[in-house]
Amino acid sequence: MFNSNLSIDEILETSEMLYDQMLDIRTLTLGISLLNPELNLKSTSQICNFLSDLGKKFVSAAKEVEEELGVSIVNKRISITPITVALPRSEPEFYVELAKEMDQALKEINIDFLGGFSAFITKGMSPQDKVLFSALPKILSSTERICASCEAGNSKYGINVSSIKEVSIMLKETSLATSERDGVGCTKFVVFANAVNDNPFMAGAFHGIGEINHSINVGISGPGVIESVVKRNENSDLLELAEHIKRASFKITRLGELVGKKTAKILNIRFGSVDLSLAPTPRENDSVAKVLEAIGVPIVGFPGTTGALAMLTDAVKKGGAMASSRVGGLSGAFIPVSEDLGMIDAVKKGSLCIEKLEAMTAVCSVGLDMIAVPGTTSVDTISSIILDELSIGVFTNKTTGVRIIPVPGKKENDMAYFGGLLGYTPILSIKNAKKSKLIERGGIIPAPITSLRN
Repeated sequence: MFNSNLSIDEILETSEMLYDQMLDIRTLTLGISLLNPELNLKSTSQICNFLSDLGKKFVSAAKEVEEELGVSIVNKRISITPITVALPRSEPEFYVELAKEMDQALKEINIDFLGGFSAFITKGMSPQDKVLFSALPKILSSTERICASCEAGNSKYGINVSSIKEVSIMLKETSLATSERDGVGCTKFVVFANAVNDNPFMAGAFHGIGEINHSINVGISGPGVIESVVKRNENSDLLELAEHIKRASFKITRLGELVGKKTAKILNIRFGSVDLSLAPTPRENDSVAKVLEAIGVPIVGFPGTTGALAMLTDAVKKGGAMASSRVGGLSGAFIPVSEDLGMIDAVKKGSLCIEKLEAMTAVCSVGLDMIAVPGTTSVDTISSIILDELSIGVFTNKTTGVRIIPVPGKKENDMAYFGGLLGYTPILSIKNAKKSKLIERGGIIPAPITSLRN
């Protein structure tokens, strides 16, 4: 018979994870469908009241679980059905007004972010998509908690270069609209290849069209726990070390699933999935880069970095997959430059550049994340950076994304400060061309031959 009693060692280990190794639930995200015809949501006030009512119950449930388990839930977030699908409109002002009202409502009920001002533009932009994109600079510059995203490529249909250029134009406008805050508006937008429907992390969260009415998705943390495990096993070979990481990931995932299921039960809705991603913050003992250096990389960015990251990501996934049958989201390891003290230090030292970051994204769970570039970076160069990253995702059949911030008035090695969990970062060096014939050609790069699976 299974013995559910915990040993003293297990209790002490869990306590150490929570209080000494920065283990927390990075995000608890309530997914909400806006497609239910019974809701009859027409006005911005109706929509905001609906979200506010659900949000209050969600925050209360999360607090109850925090108190019961003694676990910190860092962020409470909401994701909604992509706005261009749920609420197609022909006036940009509607989306701007809705975003502002939502932002105020979220602030009042202590929801940290809302994701879902999203569009799917791999095959091109619909009239509704164009309306949303014309509104996004105003939305992202005039709100604090509204996040947006798009998918401009996937492994089934290819990569839309024309759509990517429209994304880059929008980012430049958003950057200028928030120039007094180092272009912070751009931190709330991500462009994906192979976007997933149940991602709990911002800025890319949205409640997918195939999802049920409401669900709870969990994003775990745990870089500090994994770093501690690696340091305790400094004499292990890589095969043994991978096994130790798997076991730690198993325990972390179990905690995430427990939090998600308890919250869902209180709300009487379905538990969705656990995202296994190691999500760093700009705090001590909470860095993915420091895990890689504990594994044995001299400094992140040196040769061996990609190999160590591949081993780490794989071990985290394997351990998490054994712990839960409801693994989803992005799941692996995040490498956001401004949100990871080790990454920040590596850029300052000159060991980590955008080209190495791009190589690392081939084996981790997302892409070029929180990359600050000079404000003079051209639209075509931003488009080319996005294209390169989405190509990795499309041609390896994985999710990749880009969150890039052109910082007005800043040049290479200057510092950009975004605040809070968004952190700060040196401006990366970029090979900047004013024009690119590749981008000017426009059109769609066809999907790889591996897309023919039927």
